[in-house]
Amino acid sequence: MKVVEIAGFGAPSVLTLGERPDPVAGPGEALIRVRASGVNRPDVLQRLGQYPVPPGASDIPGLEVAGEIVAGDAAALKQAGYSLGDRVCALVSGGGYADLCVAPVAQCLPVPTGWTDIEAASLPETVFTVWSNVFDRARLQAGETLLVQGGSSGIGVTAIQMARASGARVIATAGSDIKCRACLELGADHVINYRTQDFRDEVLRLTGGRGVDVVLDMVAGDYVDREVECLAEDGRLVIIAVQGGTAAGFNARLVLMRRLTITGSTLRPRSPAFKAAISSACRQRVWPLLNEGRVRPVIDRTFPASEAAQAHTRMESGLHIGKIVLTWESA
Repeated sequence: MKVVEIAGFGAPSVLTLGERPDPVAGPGEALIRVRASGVNRPDVLQRLGQYPVPPGASDIPGLEVAGEIVAGDAAALKQAGYSLGDRVCALVSGGGYADLCVAPVAQCLPVPTGWTDIEAASLPETVFTVWSNVFDRARLQAGETLLVQGGSSGIGVTAIQMARASGARVIATAGSDIKCRACLELGADHVINYRTQDFRDEVLRLTGGRGVDVVLDMVAGDYVDREVECLAEDGRLVIIAVQGGTAAGFNARLVLMRRLTITGSTLRPRSPAFKAAISSACRQRVWPLLNEGRVRPVIDRTFPASEAAQAHTRMESGLHIGKIVLTWESA
C-alpha cells in the first residue's frame, strides 16, 4: 500500500510518500480502502516528535479516514450492519495517511447522506472530540452558552454547528475578520476577534456580566485565567489542547465561589471500548443532524497524499478555515 511516512522529526518536508505491506484486519476490525484522510493538529505534533504514538498503534500518522470496506471480521461487520463495499468513515489511533487502513468496526460510521469521501474524512476526529468533551464531559444543555476558542478550526466549526443544533448559544473567537465572518455564517451568535479584543471583557459584555456555561479551550496557557473569570456559576471549562503552553494560573477563589469545573481530555490514547461508546452516541445523536444537513462539512483545502507536506504547511500557517484533507486517488 501507499503511505505517508515521517522520515524524521522536523519540518513538513520530513513527510514522504512510501510503500508498506498491506495491513490485515484482525478480530473486530475492518480493512478500508481509503479515499480521503483528515489532517489534524495531533498529526503535526507527531511529525515534530511531540506526540508519542500510543502502544500498539501504527507509526503512520493520520487519525481519521473515509472510503470503502474491502475486508474484515465478517461477524463484527454483520453485527454492525456493514457489508463489503459500504462507504464508511472511521476514527483510528494511527495509520490514516495510507490508501489502506485497518479500523475497529465499532469506530466506523456510515458516510452521511449526500456527503463525499472528502467531506466524510473531516468528521471522525472532530465529531468524536466535540461530542466527548462538550456534550458528555461538559454537559452542554439547550439554552446554555458555549464559548469556542478557535472557532474557525476543524474542531471549532464542528463545535459551533453541533452546539447550535442542540439549542445552545455560541460565542466563538477567531483571529481575523474573515474567520469571524465564517464563524457567524456557521451559526455563532457572536464572534470575538482575539487579536483586537480581549475575549474575557467581550464575553462578560455580551452576557451582561453573567458569563458562559461552557468553554471549549484548545489554547490553555494564559487563557485559563481569563476563561475562569468569564465562566458563569456552575460553569465548566474543558481543555483539549495546549497550543498556548502547559503552565496556567487562575483565581482559585472564583472556582470555589462559582462552583466551577476545570477538566480536560485527549482522545487518541483512550481504550477501544471508550471510543466505541463515543461512536455509538455519535451515531444516535449526531448522525441524524448530518443526514438532515443541520451540521455540514467545512473543507478548507484538499491535497493529494503526495503533497502531505504542503497540507501540514497549510495547517501550521493558521490560515485555514475548517478541515484540510488528503486524497488518495492519484497518490
